[in-house]
Amino acid sequence: MQFALATAGLAPLLNAGSAPHLGPRQEAGVGSRRRFEADEEIYAEGDRAAHFYKVVSGAVRTYKLLDDGRRQIAGFHLPGDIFGVEAGEEHRFGAEAVTETTLAVHRRSDREALARDGGALAREVVAAMMGALDRAQEHMILLGRKSAKERIASFLLGLAERTRSATAVELPMSRGDIADHLGLTVESVSRSLTQLERAGIIELPTNRRMVVLRDKATLRRLDA
Repeated sequence: MQFALATAGLAPLLNAGSAPHLGPRQEAGVGSRRRFEADEEIYAEGDRAAHFYKVVSGAVRTYKLLDDGRRQIAGFHLPGDIFGVEAGEEHRFGAEAVTETTLAVHRRSDREALARDGGALAREVVAAMMGALDRAQEHMILLGRKSAKERIASFLLGLAERTRSATAVELPMSRGDIADHLGLTVESVSRSLTQLERAGIIELPTNRRMVVLRDKATLRRLDA
């Protein structure tokens, strides 16, 4: 059901690739640029989904506020990621900049942009949505079955894979953000990171935004 709803929004993007070539008026995949300050809202849950976005620099969190006031962060979007593509007419989640962030903004109705360069942007959006589906499924398993330490291991390995980093990951998000993403408390996040460091699996330099992955094999065993 979740897959069907998400892929329903792909039809206009897939069809756009068959439109006539429109010439190199604009580099494929590049929309108007907008800069957001840290914690600035990009759109709110329920806003009309008139645009979708590609992260040029910085990071974005998408989230939902629960009835009891808690926040559940659905995902983090890093440079190169596309987000805000919806099957319906409204955004199902809110989105905020995590740090100072620059986005390429595309109109959802701009078929010219989607068809430009043989539909390169449309294919990129489709690939981004399929990747987001994969991460959402992994996140469901993570929240339902794993301990705090295992969730942290999964999160660090996922970031390393997405940023193509072999030895260290930079955390643009706060520990509070990580907690709201992994369904933990801030104290549990800090405690798990400290336990992993004491075991020699990771290293936490003075720069709290950086985590050195000293023993990825053990992290993978925790993630299994």
